[in-house]
Amino acid sequence: MAASAVRLTSDLQRSRQRLVTALEEERRRLRRDLHDGLGPTLAGVTLEIGAARNLLGRDPAAADALLARLQAETKAATAEIRRVVYGLRPPALDELGLVGAIREEAGRFASAEHAGGKAGPGLLVSVEAPEHLDGLPAAVEVAAYRITLEALTNVARHADASRCTIHLTFHDGLELQVTDDGTGLPADYRAGVGLTSLRERAAELGGVCTIQSTPSGGTAVRAHLPIWTP
Repeated sequence: MAASAVRLTSDLQRSRQRLVTALEEERRRLRRDLHDGLGPTLAGVTLEIGAARNLLGRDPAAADALLARLQAETKAATAEIRRVVYGLRPPALDELGLVGAIREEAGRFASAEHAGGKAGPGLLVSVEAPEHLDGLPAAVEVAAYRITLEALTNVARHADASRCTIHLTFHDGLELQVTDDGTGLPADYRAGVGLTSLRERAAELGGVCTIQSTPSGGTAVRAHLPIWTP
């Protein structure tokens, strides 16, 4: 019992360290994006607005050209803000919920136009899930969404599949499964950055994610994300 308690304490300490590290890395990314990206852009827009005001009286044509450039720069800054916000939490989760957001992505991946046609015409992506999965912690929603998106991306790029199924259930936590009827994992398979990130996202929440070939020849990504309550 004493050895088990020591091991649990050590595991808890490592989990806390990973959490703190992840939080600090995210803060550093946000600081860099805001300071190096949006900061200079908005400062430049402010200066150019002043220049445009000075030109209005004596050179309306030059002022108009400058304002047109400012309009383009403002649109770019807006797109950058959206990128930063999306990095924090995909807006679709708040607008549609987890199931709705996944259904939306499934529809996009099923389109032949997605990612330049890499998904391929005829790829059928289906979602089997309760209509609503309410009350999930925000971290679980984001992890499930990101894992699903990465798994779909792998199917579209590498599986040479005609069918993909996303299955969501709730039993002692959120159970997520993405399966396809493609070529399966190669014999010399080694997890790359994308597949490693799947496992890491689940592990951050105390869950687990596995990637295996199926008996029928395709690939199955399975994740269990526990729900912690205070």
